[in-house]
Amino acid sequence: MLTLTDQDFQRLYTYIKSNYGIDLGKKKQLIVSRLSHTLEAKGYKSFTTYVDEITTGRDPDMVTAMLNKLTTNYTYFLREEAHFNYFQEVVLPDLAKKHARDKVLSIWSAGCSSGQEPYTISMYLLEYFGAQASQWDTRILATDISRKILDEAVRGIYPEESMEPLPDSWKRKYFVKAGPGKCTMSPAIKQNVIFQPFNLMDPIQFKRKFDLIFCRNVMIYFDQDTKDALVRRFYNATVPGGHLFIGHSEGLNKVTCPYDYIQPAIYKKTGK
Repeated sequence: MLTLTDQDFQRLYTYIKSNYGIDLGKKKQLIVSRLSHTLEAKGYKSFTTYVDEITTGRDPDMVTAMLNKLTTNYTYFLREEAHFNYFQEVVLPDLAKKHARDKVLSIWSAGCSSGQEPYTISMYLLEYFGAQASQWDTRILATDISRKILDEAVRGIYPEESMEPLPDSWKRKYFVKAGPGKCTMSPAIKQNVIFQPFNLMDPIQFKRKFDLIFCRNVMIYFDQDTKDALVRRFYNATVPGGHLFIGHSEGLNKVTCPYDYIQPAIYKKTGK
């Protein structure tokens, strides 16, 4: 196993935190355990050369591969179901009234990983609007920093067992067989999600502000200052009355959070 010197660790940690917000300041051993074997297989004799190459930023694919190794892209359909119950029972009826004229919703899945979250949202939207769904623009913006994981999301091919949490009627309606033991999303679901790369450390400058932002189990990698700054950017990108959903294992600073707390992991913008 390769040795990571304190100097190389400091250089790598600083680069990752300043560019991607991910705080690995206490994760030196994790970095070594997750990267060492791969680096040795690629012929590296030390971390120093690798850190030199990474910190130039000249090879985005190399950086993405590293981030994929160091963070967990763990997700599944209907994860944290309480959010989707609130979405169905409270948020969607409110948005349907609010947008009765323009029939345009603005929903962002930030840190969407391999796509199960935005595809789940899309299924709920089609279920809620039913026969009127074609009259609405409910396309979801789904972003992630990793182009590799976004490619997986666009393909939308998953093991059949991953559908287990979903109602049987949804499995028949929204999935198509894609080979032995695999399934893919139906065209209606795929067409309702727009995937694109985005670094959450960048300014949020999309055309529309959002009725709802999902950013769940992403901020666990950020320190408090980075998290607070991101939440402020989310707030400024949310319409009055809009919501932010975070992971149930996460929490926001009660003193600095501009959103109003509604219930665990659900926040609302009540100001202008």
